[in-house]
Amino acid sequence: MSAISTIDITVLLVYLLGVTAWGAWLGRHQKTGADYFLGNRELPAWAVCLSVVATETSTLTFLSIPGVAYLGNLGFLQLTLGYLVGRIVVAAFLLPGYYRGELATAYALLERRFGTGTRRFTSGIFMVTRLLADSVRLFATAIPLALITGWPYAVSIAVIGVLTVVYTYFGGIRAVVWVDALQMGLYLVGAACAIFVLQLVIPGGWGGALESAAAAGKLELFNFSTDPAVAYTFWAGLLGGGFLSMASHGTDQLIVQRLLTCRDLSASRKALVGSGFVVVVQFAIFLVLGIGLWAFYEGRPFELADAIFATFIIEELPVGIVGLLIAGVFAAAMSSLSSSINSLASASAYDFWAPLAGVKDDDFRTLKAGRVFSLVWAILLIGTAILYIPMSADSTAVEVALTIASLVYGGLLGAFALALFDTRAHQKGVILGIALGILTVTSIWIFGGGVLGWPWFVFVGTFVTMGTGALASRLLRA
Repeated sequence: MSAISTIDITVLLVYLLGVTAWGAWLGRHQKTGADYFLGNRELPAWAVCLSVVATETSTLTFLSIPGVAYLGNLGFLQLTLGYLVGRIVVAAFLLPGYYRGELATAYALLERRFGTGTRRFTSGIFMVTRLLADSVRLFATAIPLALITGWPYAVSIAVIGVLTVVYTYFGGIRAVVWVDALQMGLYLVGAACAIFVLQLVIPGGWGGALESAAAAGKLELFNFSTDPAVAYTFWAGLLGGGFLSMASHGTDQLIVQRLLTCRDLSASRKALVGSGFVVVVQFAIFLVLGIGLWAFYEGRPFELADAIFATFIIEELPVGIVGLLIAGVFAAAMSSLSSSINSLASASAYDFWAPLAGVKDDDFRTLKAGRVFSLVWAILLIGTAILYIPMSADSTAVEVALTIASLVYGGLLGAFALALFDTRAHQKGVILGIALGILTVTSIWIFGGGVLGWPWFVFVGTFVTMGTGALASRLLRA
């Protein structure tokens, strides 16, 4: 493996230090919790749209999605059909509820409908899920840094984590959104550079690559199989991807917090639905990139699927471009990690700390507490990412992270559906429904022997939660 040049190191360091300083500078006028966690509800829809995309895809798109296509075909793109449909449903039914009143977190809506216990229960589920899923994202980021520097994964994780927490701590959600928008642009430019270089280094260019891929069946996009054990089918994409998107973008504080920074409901809807179209294009670009890598390496096996694109960047790209691409990897990772830290801190401050401390109306103290929680969650995310290192690498990081999130998203989405559509549902019934929904899907995952692909987890969990919650609400006293 060729050593990274001084020019590439300079490009990378200038970017990392520059974006960290800029992000911290963006938070210089913050005085309240609303400033820190909601950007005073005045951020433009286009920036929020890009932030949503950067938050949900990040390093998992940059590194893992090419690995998915390298190992398989273009079938993963079927999920994006559901992603778009799910966003439209959320924009129509859930977003109006968030804009009735000054809600600070997604779970405040459930408190208004069912009570404080439901808010804290669902917020706690969100925290555990984000900790586990986003630590996987952080681990994926350590792969290229370790390849470049030769550092152990643990050191690489700590470096990127510390740099990110600096601007998140000082800049708050305003820094998160604006830096996300910048960083998304950077890693798309990086992908375009890699696609151009592949044209030059693949025998026959992209024409030859696509011809070989077609002969090998790697350009297959639609699979209309009804076998629920197959993860990437048209039906799993439309229904499973749709329910996953409804849950992630309608009930997960990681995304809902960004939508609440918009000026009004109309702007929030534009940001959400617009992000669906951007995601379709983005996933298509990175899947095609994976096909090009497969043609270049002639399908040879790699120890880690997530290391395929990183290896190409370091070994094959010209001086200067390597630094840009590695900066793109860090851009993707920092956008996701900063979003996780800020959303976890906001849920901790608003859903737990402020009510228990009796300071729900004290925005200045909420700001101070939020910054403390930002540090705590950053430490937990870094520590959990380090624990992931010795785990088996049979799947790409994107599949691991999405599977973890899918185990609980059905329970959360079912709770919000009960809040909107079942007037007889109450707190005891809903909490029981959530618990059984999550337990059912987790049991299928652990003991089912692959009988159900992960894209179906949210779909199943949602209906188990709704059915159990509705029945329990009618049998149990409120």
